[in-house]
Amino acid sequence: MKNRINQLLEEISQLAATNQEELEALRIKLLSKKGEISILFNDFRNVANEEKREVGQLLNELKNAAQDKINELKESFSNSGASDQKTDLTRSADPIKLGTRHPLSIVKHEIIDIFSRIGFTIAEGPEIEDDWHVFGALNFPPEHPARDMQDTFFIEQNPDVLLRTHTSSVQSRVMATQKPPIRMIFPGRVYRNEAISYRAHCFFHQVEGLYIDKDVSFADLKQALMYFAKEMFGPDTQIRLRPSYFPFTEPSAEMDISCNLCGGKGCQFCKHTGWVEILGCGMVDPNVLENCGIDSKIYTGYAFGMGVERITNLKYQVKDLRMFSENDVRFLQQFESAY
Repeated sequence: MKNRINQLLEEISQLAATNQEELEALRIKLLSKKGEISILFNDFRNVANEEKREVGQLLNELKNAAQDKINELKESFSNSGASDQKTDLTRSADPIKLGTRHPLSIVKHEIIDIFSRIGFTIAEGPEIEDDWHVFGALNFPPEHPARDMQDTFFIEQNPDVLLRTHTSSVQSRVMATQKPPIRMIFPGRVYRNEAISYRAHCFFHQVEGLYIDKDVSFADLKQALMYFAKEMFGPDTQIRLRPSYFPFTEPSAEMDISCNLCGGKGCQFCKHTGWVEILGCGMVDPNVLENCGIDSKIYTGYAFGMGVERITNLKYQVKDLRMFSENDVRFLQQFESAY
């Protein structure tokens, strides 16, 4: 019997199975009531008394070895099945809805992508700024209305510190620390002390651009803005530039695009003019260049700025600015396939 036990121990150490059916057949062969180990236990009564202790220990060792081997093979099959399982049984039975980026983020990144194709890089700056970078360096005279408390959020403890009213403050920082050529865009959030309504908010988002180099002209500005308008609103989009005034550019202009709803024919959205204003622009005032340490006799440049909310309104016909900041899931779900 001892020889048979040792033989079975050797066989058990070499056991293998490729599927559950083979494993079950091995279990029946060894551990069932009519299996080989059960037969050896039945024959145990025929063993001589002086050998019973030794043979009994061997039989228990054989049974434990067989059981451990069967469990080991069973566990290996269980782990393999878990890794191949394609259905996550822990998931909720309810369908999981797709999320989406915010429409302002979608449009902002689209603007960034368009200008990056023509060589513009990104620069960002602090939202809490000082008076010099927001106003002084950009040629705002002391009596300019933008300095009035009605338009700007000043920090009460320090009237020289404020929430930036435009991302032009990043332009002044870049011009003061970098040498031309400079070709950058400046996306970010800005703040103005305005009453909240469907067409105005106390905070909103801008993307401004700046290009400074030798021999930069207004024609370069027009070409860049034409490219942007056609990429953003479609190849049939037309632009027009109207004279305007900004303290930091001279000459200055406001840019309109042909209404993307009626194609310039006139509708209620464009107030039957065929045109919709989207941004302000102009050649950088020489005083701004000098304030930031750039020689205006050698370098010229252009700047432009647009509200991301304004572009988003035109692209998706969102008529109430407050919807962008109310976190209404029903509103955000409309943009699941917008990118």
